[in-house]
This record gives sequence, C-alpha cells and structure tokens, in this order.
Amino acid sequence: MMIAQITDLHIRPRGRVAYERVDTNAMLEAAVATIESLPRKPDLVIATGDLTDCGLAEEYAVLRDILEPLSMPVYLVPGNHDRRAELFAEFGSDGYLRNDDGFLHYTIDGHAVRLIGLDTVVPGQGHGEMCRARLAWLEGRLGEERDRPTIVFMHHPPFSTGLADMDRINCRDGQAMAAVLRRFDNIERVVCGHHHRPITTRWAGTIASVAPSTAHQVTLDLVPDGSPATFMMEPPGFDLHVWSPQSGLVSHGVAIGRFEGPYPFVLDADYPGQAAKAEAA
Repeated sequence: MMIAQITDLHIRPRGRVAYERVDTNAMLEAAVATIESLPRKPDLVIATGDLTDCGLAEEYAVLRDILEPLSMPVYLVPGNHDRRAELFAEFGSDGYLRNDDGFLHYTIDGHAVRLIGLDTVVPGQGHGEMCRARLAWLEGRLGEERDRPTIVFMHHPPFSTGLADMDRINCRDGQAMAAVLRRFDNIERVVCGHHHRPITTRWAGTIASVAPSTAHQVTLDLVPDGSPATFMMEPPGFDLHVWSPQSGLVSHGVAIGRFEGPYPFVLDADYPGQAAKAEAA
C-alpha cells in the first residue's frame, strides 16, 4: 500500500497569492502533476491541514478544482487556517468526513493499513488541541481493531520539534494523547503538517513525522526561544509512505517539480572492481 501525504497547501482565490509572494495554487498544481507522474501511483492521498489560507468558500472550490486530476481518493483534515463549516460544505458530499460531534474526525478502512484522521482545530487560534472528547473518540476507534496496522494523521504536531516559535502553536495535550497511543502496539506512524518542514522523531511508542509543505517552508531556526517564524522558498515536497507486511511503513521524501533524468549509472574504468570485471569478460 502506498500513501502520498501532502500538507499546508494554503490555497487562495484565483489570481491571489499567499503572503504577497507565494503562488500556492500553482505549487499545488505542480504537486498534483508530480504525484500523477510517479512510476507507481499511490493508492490514496491524505492532506494534513491548512488546505486553504483563509478558510474561504471560494478557496475550497479552487482546492477541489486543483485536486480533480488526481486519479486516486483524497482525504482531508483541517488545520488552523481552515474553517470547518466551509470545508464541510464543499467536501462533505464526498462521504468520508463526519460532523456528528462538531469535529471532522473519521477512519479510512478497506486497505492494508487503517487510517484515522483527526481534527485538532481550535477555531480562531493558531495552536491545536486534543481535548477529552477528541481523545475519547480516538481511543474508541483504536480499540475497535487492535491488531490492524494503523496510521494516525493530523495537522498540529503533538510533540516538540525545536522550532521554538512553531512549537508554541503545536497541538496541546500531547502528553495525554501519547498516553492513549502507548496502550496500542499497532500504531505504525503519526503523521502531521503545520511546521512546513520534514521532521521525524520517536514519540508515544511509535514514529511521528511532519511532511514538508507543497508550497513555502518554515525557516530552519533551531535557536531556543528564537525569532518569530519566517519562511523560505526552499524546494516544496511531500511524503510518500509505503507499507508492506515485511517492512512495515517506510517513508520517502519527494521533491516537487521536473528534473533532468533518469540516467543510467555508468561507472568509470577506475571504479573499484571494474578492471577485474573487464578482464573476466
């Protein structure tokens, strides 16, 4: 099974850019093209929040148009730049988003790996939260299939990353969430967005990771209590998670764009062993 994780898309109305300089719509179009051009296409795509920049109904309509060329299912969870009502109005008819308790949580079944999407949004705030109600929902879903490999995906990282200004607005209640996850030994990965950088750590008895943005990246500033967060136009990307019974979950970082190649590896005659091979031939 193969899962593409895109995140922090920050889609804007047509003709507008984010932060006065980032053409996030064009960059997501490039990400969609890269996914579709992979030699082996993913079974599904998950988008881990900040789908739009301002949560406008117009932005969600643009998002749907840009994602349309993807030939596999796409599953969305909201981030702090999103608005639940507008997201649900545009994508609720797709059938997987649930809004029974006010949160857009859901599970994805029918694959080799079970996926659980979490809504960590606190309306009007930059930080996220896993409150008692959300933790109870998560524990209930995890308890339904204890033996099945499971990936949890969410927007706000529930762990510290060393990016001081971003960590101030990560997912609160991380310790409580970790306590829930440690009760289960089938959690393959917790995957997040929000921090706009590739990050990996061991957390809550499993591996947790953050995928890079399909657009701009947060500046790599690991100074404790450093400056307010800024962004860089580093190469955009996404994560590709491949699961097999033999290896579990293996993740690859994918750069977005078109690059020269592929080229064969042609070894120089001086490469170790090449002379012996030539003589043998």
